[in-house]
Amino acid sequence: MRKRSRRARAVLAAVAAVVLGAAGCDGGGGPAAPGGTKAHAARPPVWDRSPESIAAVGDSITRGFDACAVLSDCPEVSWATGGDARVDSLAVRLLGVPGAAERSWNYAVTGARMADLPEQMEQAARRGPQLVTVMAGANDACRSSASAMTPVADFRADFEKAMRTLRTALPRTQVYVASVPNLKRLWSEGRTNALGKQVWKLGICPSMLADADDLTAPAMVRRESVQQRVVAYNAVLKEVCARDRRCRFDGNAVYDYRFGTDQLSQWDWFHPSTDGQARLAEIAYRRITATHP
Repeated sequence: MRKRSRRARAVLAAVAAVVLGAAGCDGGGGPAAPGGTKAHAARPPVWDRSPESIAAVGDSITRGFDACAVLSDCPEVSWATGGDARVDSLAVRLLGVPGAAERSWNYAVTGARMADLPEQMEQAARRGPQLVTVMAGANDACRSSASAMTPVADFRADFEKAMRTLRTALPRTQVYVASVPNLKRLWSEGRTNALGKQVWKLGICPSMLADADDLTAPAMVRRESVQQRVVAYNAVLKEVCARDRRCRFDGNAVYDYRFGTDQLSQWDWFHPSTDGQARLAEIAYRRITATHP
């Protein structure tokens, strides 16, 4: 019985060695450490705080719309990929000026909604970026009326599809997701400017900004319904991103940012100004380079 027990233990030890050896194959086998101890390859952290290439997807905010000239994209001041020194974009902060020019790409489209994100992700994936930035959702809330806003379930399905599109092509690419801005604060800040209110009458975000001086109960209920939809969108972004170990949500930093009129375009009092773009770049950089999400 004693001999059989020794033999059984020997067999179990051999099996364990094989299993443990196989488990160590993920990082590659290395030479034995000095002194006869087993070497363990250091696993790189899941989140790389210094990616070497960036692609941006989203809407007019990431295109720098109305930041330089009226009714025009101005990608050179984009918070994500722009080269303008006044903004000090995320790409410039992470890659330097030459690196940003060579290894950052902007696939955002003015007017885009979350439903447009999967196609943008597909385009971005062709570049093989190490980081993709996402800022979308404002146009899903800014519709002709509150009833025309994108349903939360559709918003979720579209974002999940966009993430699957990226992951199918690039399983290890990191994703930074910015929250949808606070549209009700936009109304409260911009309505102090007479010119801004006149521009809004041209049809800028009617669900929130129409009849800016109307403080009746129905108008306030309408604005609050838009605000709550934005809150729901941000909850979706947070939840979907949390399921992906290489995704970081901004923790509602963009939504919570207490911007003023200096951060708004002087042409439409809706999109970020150059200064507003700089603030978005700073928020993104702090989140992406933080030790912990």
